[in-house]
Amino acid sequence: MFLIATAGHIDHGKTALIRALTGTETDRLPQEKARGISIDLGFAYWTDVAGTVGFVDVPGHERFIPTMLSGAGAADFALLVVAADDGIMPQTLEHLDILDLLGVRQGAVALTKSDLANPERIASLDCEITRTLAGTALGGSPILPVSAATGVGIDALARLLRQAATRPRLDREAGLGFRLAIDKAFTVPGAGTVVSGAIRDGAVAVGDELILAPSGETVRVRGLQAAGRQVPRAVAGDRCAINLRGVALDQVRRGDWLLAPGQLCASQRLTVDLRISGTVANGIRHNSQMHLHIGTADMPCRVLLHGRSTLTAGESGVAHLVTARPVCAVAGDAVVLRDAAARQTLAGG
Repeated sequence: MFLIATAGHIDHGKTALIRALTGTETDRLPQEKARGISIDLGFAYWTDVAGTVGFVDVPGHERFIPTMLSGAGAADFALLVVAADDGIMPQTLEHLDILDLLGVRQGAVALTKSDLANPERIASLDCEITRTLAGTALGGSPILPVSAATGVGIDALARLLRQAATRPRLDREAGLGFRLAIDKAFTVPGAGTVVSGAIRDGAVAVGDELILAPSGETVRVRGLQAAGRQVPRAVAGDRCAINLRGVALDQVRRGDWLLAPGQLCASQRLTVDLRISGTVANGIRHNSQMHLHIGTADMPCRVLLHGRSTLTAGESGVAHLVTARPVCAVAGDAVVLRDAAARQTLAGG
């Protein structure tokens, strides 16, 4: 499965764009419908193409950055949404910063609500967005004016996304143990506990025995769904829902992992190659209190800089993170650090 995650400021039309592309309404919670904004992750799929394309619709409000991070962390491709009538806004910039720190290197910009702007405005925004993307992992990404209301540009965007989904990707199944970062947990009448998330490595099949981490509970796979269909097996890159036997709903939460047996290695100390965001005013000091995002988990942590008293904007260095609770991580996993109050993105690695 090729995973595309939206990004962008609140009310810039991310959900409407996914609906125009897929026919699926991703806002399903009563609170989302009442308030007219996305609060939790939403999902849609194209199943008419080889390999399936999955869309993760993330909320744009600054209060829901942890939710955005849990959805964007496993993305193959970022669809940055900027409304033509509003332009670049604070969460446009923070979401772009997060995508850059996560290392999402494929993407495109959808210039939504293009029916509300004249050609001069569209051309001016195109130049402004190009300048903003320069120097980030998404530098040089195509910019397409679209309108979910009129349908203008939707077909062109769909063609671009389908083409992107055909590009070769790293085989994360071969030789690696199964790992899935849980972003949702719920119950289904008659089935019991179900968790969902993106498979980071390896593969899983119905009947497999797994470990719920960091608790260490042993569970068994009772059933699997991918793209809304029952499947016997799912592999790295797939978003799937897993019906579990051997665990109650209150034993699972967003941020937990499902692992192949023998993979459990929870720690409260991580060593990371840290890069400070270029937008940070004062940098990060040794022994600072921060908020860590890794996988789908977020928690307080303390940052111990190796051999440095401070890292300033744009600098990189080794840091040791001492976390508030055990974390499951392997080499290569991305981390994002926000300030202790979780109001500003500061660094990643």
